[in-house]
Amino acid sequence: MTHLLVAGKLHPAGVTFLETLKSKGTTVTYIEEINEESYFEHIVTADALVIRTQPLSAATIKHAKRLKIVSRHGVGYDAIDLEALNLRGIPLAIVGDVNSVSVAEQAMMQLLACAKQAIRADRAVRDPSKWGWRNNLEQREISHRNLLIIGFGRAGQKLARMARGFEMNVRAYDPYLESKCWPDSTVAPVKSLTDGLTWADCLSLHVPRSKKPLLDAAAFKKMKPGMIIANTSRGGVMCETALASALSDGIVHAAGLDVFDIEPPTETLVLTEHDNIILSPHIAGLTEEASKRMAISSIKNAMDALDGSLDPDLIVNKANI
Repeated sequence: MTHLLVAGKLHPAGVTFLETLKSKGTTVTYIEEINEESYFEHIVTADALVIRTQPLSAATIKHAKRLKIVSRHGVGYDAIDLEALNLRGIPLAIVGDVNSVSVAEQAMMQLLACAKQAIRADRAVRDPSKWGWRNNLEQREISHRNLLIIGFGRAGQKLARMARGFEMNVRAYDPYLESKCWPDSTVAPVKSLTDGLTWADCLSLHVPRSKKPLLDAAAFKKMKPGMIIANTSRGGVMCETALASALSDGIVHAAGLDVFDIEPPTETLVLTEHDNIILSPHIAGLTEEASKRMAISSIKNAMDALDGSLDPDLIVNKANI
């Protein structure tokens, strides 16, 4: 009998799907807590694991004697020990295109709210003494501005279409796609990140985290003064200290961040001292609609893997197992 372990709270539609699986003979353990310890003791009997944001370490993978598939409730897998899965020959699956619309909308919201200085505008109404702020003319139009999209996957491509609706000029930086097959003939690739940063008035990040920030202090020095930045990708892609300095000295007009180096951030997060930055708690992909699609897709991926029908394009480590 197949045993499915689900670690992390699901959308109610996902819970209903689990009940359907139970009625067909699959046993299910559903753990809503979001720490590794909460599901550790249950993984030893699991054939498949659906996991949200909590870590999956090598020690836990070693304890998973029957495990045949790990299915991520999402697309990122920073907290999963991929090498340990590879050593066991266990595939890691991610969901397909279930949250790119939500992420693109969040990025578009950040760009607009930053251009219009939404935080300062809100405070100017709540505190009547600040009403005169409106005459500083800090609000900007985004129409006809240059937008650089860094990482031109599904969310980046959807953002490009939205931005063109606001009459923005859009280019993208994605060396991987440029070397393969560029997906959108209406958006030109930039030759280098430096070329893109010196051209752009606004930028939006849609790339995975790497060993060092893609946007460090040197990168900020290449930007035009008054840059607007949206980050819905991963913490660590942009140096938070360098961003704070750029917000103070005017290199960055305003920024929107949905992701952070440490999540949740500590009380010492320097960015909270600035009122020209819009912060949100890693929610770009957590809309009602996307959460429903992610829950169902992640469960389906796990079950499809067990019966051999999983789409290989959804397997992260297919070259190593």
